[in-house]
Amino acid sequence: MKQLLKDHITKTVSLTDEEFDYFFSHFKPQSFKKGQTIISVGDKVDCEYFVISGCVKAFYINDDIKMYILQFAMPTWWTSDYAALYNQTKATINIDCISDVELLCLSNADREKLCAEFHQIEYFFRWRTNKGYVASQKRLLSFMNNNVKTRYEELLALYPQLYNLVPKHLIAAYLGVSRETLSRLNNS
Repeated sequence: MKQLLKDHITKTVSLTDEEFDYFFSHFKPQSFKKGQTIISVGDKVDCEYFVISGCVKAFYINDDIKMYILQFAMPTWWTSDYAALYNQTKATINIDCISDVELLCLSNADREKLCAEFHQIEYFFRWRTNKGYVASQKRLLSFMNNNVKTRYEELLALYPQLYNLVPKHLIAAYLGVSRETLSRLNNS
């Protein structure tokens, strides 16, 4: 766990061993089983999660009971209901486990404390947030401009491991199509 996080952080910023140990001491390991819920709509959200192993999905279910997947999070990815976390409001999305999952939990208060204490940490979280924003913007533009086949091909080109890790009905929900439409794409 510790080494995976250290390798992830040091791709962006440089910390001494002592600084990293202090940084790491603010994380709490958590384990969840396949199908278990991490965040439910209406929950108070006070932390974000760094995925060590497994895969989770962040999703929204509309009034017609249709699921929309906002994010898959695999090892070295971060996830939370960021609107609820940053605005100190109740969760508006759900996060649950596609497989058994090992996570590191960092509270909002600890993240803010660490950012105030270490410029490198503040830079890391700003860089990560910017990178996530860019990815979300690209996905939104793809939804507005590309057909489902192109979006599917983009997804598999960017994240080929998803194809074997995530059930096809969830990939379909991520793309905003039915499982049947996804099957037709696979057969064409």
